[in-house]
Amino acid sequence: MHSFFITLIVMVLLLKTLVSFLTGVGIIMALLFIPAGTLSYSRAWLFMALLFIPILVVGIVLFVKNPELLRKRLEMKEREKEQQSIVALSGLLLVASFVLAGLDYRFGWSHISHTLVVVASALLLISYGLYAEVLRENMYLSRVVEVQEHQQLIDTGLYGIVRHPMYSAVSLLYLSIPIVLGSWWALCTMVPCIVMLALRIKNEEQVLTEGLAGYADYKRRVRYRLIPFVW
Repeated sequence: MHSFFITLIVMVLLLKTLVSFLTGVGIIMALLFIPAGTLSYSRAWLFMALLFIPILVVGIVLFVKNPELLRKRLEMKEREKEQQSIVALSGLLLVASFVLAGLDYRFGWSHISHTLVVVASALLLISYGLYAEVLRENMYLSRVVEVQEHQQLIDTGLYGIVRHPMYSAVSLLYLSIPIVLGSWWALCTMVPCIVMLALRIKNEEQVLTEGLAGYADYKRRVRYRLIPFVW
């Protein structure tokens, strides 16, 4: 009976993962191709391949090696009111960026070279590599700002360079996406998302300083939050 319940829990997690993945694919396709007015938006297909293939690979790895972390990434919702506002505004900016990219393709507002698209594609993959490394290093990584039970301070690897390497990876992702999509206008709405990350960090550090043992000292040892030698 015990093994039956374990199997059932695993199957439910697998189903949630697949539903979340396919929902994400459908939403991004709608946001890009409907404004573009065509399915011939080749850079959108490139972006989707660069985005969703790594997501699928990371999801499979987490499902096999750390299903609890995968569950937390799928299910947790932000409880801090300040963070809820930041997350909501960031989501609106992301939607606006994708819609603008599709409209940009339809009306030909931007002209971005293939070389720059290739460079941005490489940066996007690098950002995913950094994100995957953060997942490997930090088993307490969560989508919400909180201090978990028995959580320990992580100060090695990327966490020895900046205090929030996940947000560093996401910032690089935000900057590369509009270029891959071939839209300077989309970049204009994506850049403020990084400002939202900075605001999120400010609140998150307050929570961690108050609730995570050793975090105040960690802030003194690792000076930079997001970008080495800058901030």
